[in-house]
Amino acid sequence: MSKRNDRQKYGFNALSLGVSFVFASSFLIGTAYADPSSNIAASAPSTEIFSTVDSAAVSTTLAAGDLYVAPNGNVSNPGTISSPTTLEAALTQIAPGKTIYLRGGNYAYSSTITVQHGNNGNKGALKGLVAYGSEKPVLDFSAQSFGSSNRGLQLFGDYWLVKGLEVKGAGDNGIYIGGSNNRIENVETHHNRDTGLQLGRYSVSASNSEWPSNNLILNSYSHDNADPDNGEDADGFAAKLTVGPGNVFDNCLAAYNVDDGWDLYSKTETGPIGAVTILNSVAHHNGQTSDGTSTNNSDGNGFKLGGDKIKVDHIVKNSIAFQNKKHGFTYNSNPGSITLTNNTSWDNGQSNFAFDKGDHVFINNLSFNGSSSDKTSGTDRDNSNVWWKNKKSTNAKGLTVSADDFVSLVPSITRGADGSIQLDNFFKLAKGSDLVGSGTPSGTNIGAR
Repeated sequence: MSKRNDRQKYGFNALSLGVSFVFASSFLIGTAYADPSSNIAASAPSTEIFSTVDSAAVSTTLAAGDLYVAPNGNVSNPGTISSPTTLEAALTQIAPGKTIYLRGGNYAYSSTITVQHGNNGNKGALKGLVAYGSEKPVLDFSAQSFGSSNRGLQLFGDYWLVKGLEVKGAGDNGIYIGGSNNRIENVETHHNRDTGLQLGRYSVSASNSEWPSNNLILNSYSHDNADPDNGEDADGFAAKLTVGPGNVFDNCLAAYNVDDGWDLYSKTETGPIGAVTILNSVAHHNGQTSDGTSTNNSDGNGFKLGGDKIKVDHIVKNSIAFQNKKHGFTYNSNPGSITLTNNTSWDNGQSNFAFDKGDHVFINNLSFNGSSSDKTSGTDRDNSNVWWKNKKSTNAKGLTVSADDFVSLVPSITRGADGSIQLDNFFKLAKGSDLVGSGTPSGTNIGAR
């Protein structure tokens, strides 16, 4: 059955974020990223959709400094903190290296807000769309009707920082990213009527080289997104159909989305997508919303990593899937070489790991109490994985897992002020567990914690 969210929807480009991976201490394995721009304060085949504003129409009259917007801003105001302008006006006036600060409150919109293709920062000077201080700006698109043309925030420019926003209620995607080299940090997308945050090409005319690439989605949360027609489209996060290489999700949380937590679907009509990296992330209770809404068409995978039998070599590391309706981690017909390292999957509705075919690489993964046996086509590196097969724990070296191997199996998930996931003792290996230090290389734990 062809699903609407497995078809391309377009609106209105496509390059290198300069991401460096440095391991530090965070909830699982932390990843430190150099801010690509020191100019921005860290604290401070379906219907084709096109923007009605051509990129040539983007204003070339740029403000000299930062701009401030507020729910009661006025387009005629200069955009100072005491006389804020509107978001729509500020988007066309902000210069590279400068920031649009959004004051807290509810911004009610009935139509899509778009950063147009060609409205770019640059590598050394991102354009910023950032919450002011600790205030919480909420972009509320609840007035939109359900429909594929009714997205919330569309980002078709390159080299932007979007930070600290909440986006809800859109008639389609909450946030749709068609540009490249963007950093999306500590955003929350929820109760949208398609995927909360999705990457895909900005236009059907965009060449493969223009597909969105090198975007970083960091410390973000997507939940309770549900399409009201059949419940088979709305994921937490999606990088699918028409995305380029180098896109990274780090320390992100997807929960209670009616379809999947993550969807990395490739489709025959558009060919393979670029490889996606998912780090330090959590997917739970997908396949239903928090009020119990679900349908027979709701897949409910935690991490769905392919489609249409197309090979793409994704990477998933230090991530957790639990109590999803279907599989925890699934190749979803991707027969390539997905590398899964130090992931934990527990108590999912079918298999914790479902990799029926392919040359996948498994390193230090941990599976416990799945409803169906794991499928593990590929290489078990140094016999370092503990699987759940035939209703019991299995490992080539004789390692096993039980509830006693964990400090706690009571879910405890909160987010820090910066959006980082906090798990307390949930899934933490207990002192004395034979899974501690038994991975590869020697001394590495098995599982995500």
